[in-house]
Amino acid sequence: MKLKYIVIASALLLTACKKDFLDSKPQGKLSDAVLNSPEGIEALTISAYAALAGPEGSDGTFLSPTTNWIYGDVRAGTAYKGGGGIGDIGEYTAFETFQGVFATNPLLDRKWFSLYRSVQRANSAIKQLNSVTEAQVPLKNVRLGEMKFLRAHYFFELSRLFNKIPYFDENVEIENYVKISNTEFTRDQILEKIAAEFGAAADLLPVTQPQPGRATKYAAKAYQAKVTLYRAYKQNADNSVASVDNGLLNNVVSLCNEVITNGGYELLPDFQQLAEAEHDNSKESVFAVQYSIADGTPAGRINWSNLLNAPRGPYSGDGFFQPSQNLVNSFKTNASGLPQFDTYNNSNLLTLADGFATNIDPRLDFSVGRLGVRWKNYTETPYQENWAREPATYGYYMNKKALVSPESPFMVKGFPWGGSALNFHVIRYADVLLWKAEALIELGRETEAVPLINQVRARAKQSKYVLRWQNTTPTDYAAKYDIELYQPGVNCTWNQLYARQALRFERKLELGLEGERFFDLVRWGAADDVLNSYFQKEKTLRTYLQNASFQKGRDEYFPIPQPQINFSGGLYKQNPGYL
Repeated sequence: MKLKYIVIASALLLTACKKDFLDSKPQGKLSDAVLNSPEGIEALTISAYAALAGPEGSDGTFLSPTTNWIYGDVRAGTAYKGGGGIGDIGEYTAFETFQGVFATNPLLDRKWFSLYRSVQRANSAIKQLNSVTEAQVPLKNVRLGEMKFLRAHYFFELSRLFNKIPYFDENVEIENYVKISNTEFTRDQILEKIAAEFGAAADLLPVTQPQPGRATKYAAKAYQAKVTLYRAYKQNADNSVASVDNGLLNNVVSLCNEVITNGGYELLPDFQQLAEAEHDNSKESVFAVQYSIADGTPAGRINWSNLLNAPRGPYSGDGFFQPSQNLVNSFKTNASGLPQFDTYNNSNLLTLADGFATNIDPRLDFSVGRLGVRWKNYTETPYQENWAREPATYGYYMNKKALVSPESPFMVKGFPWGGSALNFHVIRYADVLLWKAEALIELGRETEAVPLINQVRARAKQSKYVLRWQNTTPTDYAAKYDIELYQPGVNCTWNQLYARQALRFERKLELGLEGERFFDLVRWGAADDVLNSYFQKEKTLRTYLQNASFQKGRDEYFPIPQPQINFSGGLYKQNPGYL
C-alpha cells in the first residue's frame, strides 16, 4: 500500500500558517511527552512528506505546483500555459513570455512561502528527532535520514527557482529567520550543502523501505548525483556557464555507478507504463510523490498540482499545460531513425497525415494528445477538437503523461478533473542513466555514453506503439514510427559535440512535460539561445508570443518576492535585472 500522507494535528501545530515567509506563532502547544513518542515523531515526519504534494493540500496547490509544470516546461518552450486564454491566471502568462515578471507577482510569493513552509516541516521533525534516543524511537536514524532528504529536496527546488535564498537548519529558531541573509552563501555553496545533506541522508537510510514512497539510500545517492551535476556547471554573475568542474563530474559518474550497480533499478519495458497507476513504485521509480484515491478522504490524495491540466472531452477539465508545436516537432526522426537536431522545426506536424509523411519517435503519441489519434485506452472516440479549451490561442495538443485513461479505476470521476492515484516522479531511472551519460560526455569520455543513451532509446523502440484509431492489424500504427539506436560510424559521427547534442535532445524527448527542461537549459547555459530561437518561430504560430523574449542574466531565475524582502527589512537582496 502507498504511504498515506496524513497531516496530523500535532504536526500542524508546529508548522507555519500562511503569512509572509514563516512569520507565525504556533496555535497551540503539545507536551514533550507527546512529541517525543513514536506516534508524535511519526506525525511530524508524515507532515514533512505531505509537503511533497504541496503543504497547502487542496487549497491552492495548483497555484504553486510542486510538479513544476509551469516552471520547468511552460518556461522552456516545451508547453504553452493553456487554459481559457492569456488572462486566465495571467501571472502564468508572464512566466511563459518572460514579460512583466515582477517581484510583486503573488504566485512567486506563494511558491517561496510554500517551499519554506515545507523546509520548516522537515526542520521541526529533525529537531524533535535530535531530542530523543533510539530506545525511545527505534527508527530515529532512519527518520533522520528521511527528513534530511526532504529538507535537501525543498532547498534544491528553492535554489533552482530563486538562486539567492536564505539557508538554515533546524537549530535556527523561527524568530531568527529574518536575520539570515539570502546572499550569505553563493549558488555553489548552497548546492554543496544540499549535496552533502543528501550524502548524509544516504548514510542513514536503508536500501529498501517497508512502505513505498519513503526515501532510500540509493534515492539519496541519485539525488546527490543530480545536485552535484548542477553544481559542476559553474555560473558567472550573469548566470552564464563559466566552466565545468571535472572533479564534480567524476563524482557524478561515481554516484550514478553506485545507483546503477546497487540500487536494483531498471527501466520499465513499455514507455506507456510510466503514465499508468498500476505501475507506480516500479523498479524505474527512484523517488516519487505518492498519490491515491478511495483512501478515506473526500477526493483522495490526488495530484492537486495538476488540477487545471486535464483536457475537456471525457475529463471536463480546464485545459492548461498544452504541449508546444516545438515539442511535437522534436519527435521527428530522420531516415536513420535518429532525431533531426537541426531541421526538426522547419515544418510542423499539424495533422494526422503529417505523422505518416515523416518518421516519428513513438514517444510522441505516448506524451502528447493529437487530433485523430487514440487517447490512451479510451474507446468512445479518438482525441477530438472539442477536447481543447482555447485552440485559437494554444492549439489542439494536450499532455497525456500526467493523466490516467478516463476509464481507469485509479481516476476520480468528476471533480477534481482527471485527479488520480498516478504518482509524480521526482527521479526515475532514466534520469540516472542520462545524468551519467551527460557527465561522461563533458569529461571527454563520450564513447562510454553511447550505451546509456541507447538504453533509454531501446525502451522506446521496444514499447507497444499507439495504434491507428481504426486499426486492422496489430501493427497498424497511428503514425510512421521509427526510432533507432546510435551506432557510431554507421548512422552517426560520434564526437563530443554530436554526443552533447544527442544527450540534450534525448532529455527533451524522454523527460518532456515532466518539469525539468527549463532547469536543464539554465544548467547548460543554453536558455538564452534556445528560448529566443523558440520565440522567433512560435510567434508566427501563437500571436500572444509576439513580444516574448528571454533576457540573459535575468530570466534564468525568478525575482525574490517583494513581500519577502519587506519581511526581512530589506536584508534580502534582489536578483539581477529586477526592480
